Amino acid sequence: MYEKDGEKYFIVDSHMHFWDASPQNWVPGAEQYAKGWIECFHAYQGLGPADTHQPLEEFQHVSEEQLMREEFEEGHVDVAIFQSTYLKEWYSNGFNTTEQNGYLAEKYPDKFIVNTRFDPRDGDAGMREFEENVRKYNAKGAKLYTAEWNGDSRGYKLTDPEAYRFLQRAEELGVKNIHVHKGPTIWPLDKDAFDVSDVDHAATDFQGLNFIVEHVGLPRIEDFCFMATQEPNVYAGLSVVIGGLMHARPKFFAKVMGELLFWVGEDKMTFGSDYNIWTPKWQIEGLVDWTMPDDDQFADYPRLDTNGKKKILGLNAAKLYDIDVPADCRIVEGEGAQLVDEREVAQA
Repeated sequence: MYEKDGEKYFIVDSHMHFWDASPQNWVPGAEQYAKGWIECFHAYQGLGPADTHQPLEEFQHVSEEQLMREEFEEGHVDVAIFQSTYLKEWYSNGFNTTEQNGYLAEKYPDKFIVNTRFDPRDGDAGMREFEENVRKYNAKGAKLYTAEWNGDSRGYKLTDPEAYRFLQRAEELGVKNIHVHKGPTIWPLDKDAFDVSDVDHAATDFQGLNFIVEHVGLPRIEDFCFMATQEPNVYAGLSVVIGGLMHARPKFFAKVMGELLFWVGEDKMTFGSDYNIWTPKWQIEGLVDWTMPDDDQFADYPRLDTNGKKKILGLNAAKLYDIDVPADCRIVEGEGAQLVDEREVAQA
């Protein structure tokens, strides 16, 4: 929990990882890709404050102790949601698997929620693995990497028939939160495989699912915003937006936040630190202190107040994942009122 100026913020880090990119885990013959991937991540870390930068060797695989300290003891996070990214074409045991994440979640069940993943190109075997992981980890979400390499394939679309089979099964299993990486590319993946257009189609066809577009489709922010305002079940995942832009590109950060606030709205935006690329502490403190710049180029954007920051930093994700929020961290509309969904009130 984070407290500032008498306000308490319940923090849900809805996008973080426990990865292993150490050289011992590199697939023989694919070392250049495994090395290039983690070096690209490490370069992104350079967009954060200088005192948060790590040596590459430490960055490749942080320890359990470091993760627990940086997320919870120092990082203000109340609940963290693991997002899985396998990349087994380059990493022998996977880069960031459900099992790796589940190891920590089993040790600290009050701290973590484990999301699994699926890849429609894995066919029936992949479906069985998906179903088993959902059962074992009680997964309510899945992370999809549409640009991930798989054999001779260098990406897929959510609109592919086999992807629809997996989405249908996810809905049947109660895996209602589909986190889709649609944002800045990481070498050697293809940028076009992260285009957001397939989310539009799938969100309309699977209205029982929530599609959290991680990294908000950057650099295609306009495409994402116009799509997300149309689709009520599409959300903006702010990992990279805050970590990559708030410190290094403050004016561009204000523009992106302004577009998101105008088109998508504060009720459909979720905080994610993207740990271990960036640590959560400075991002949370920075967003709580942040205000829209007071000059003409930002004049037509909405302003983000304390209640909006509380929603983004935790309450919106808590609603998606049925996380109980302490009473003193909820938004109170009048004396004795509970946290309410304004859209439900409007529809009543």
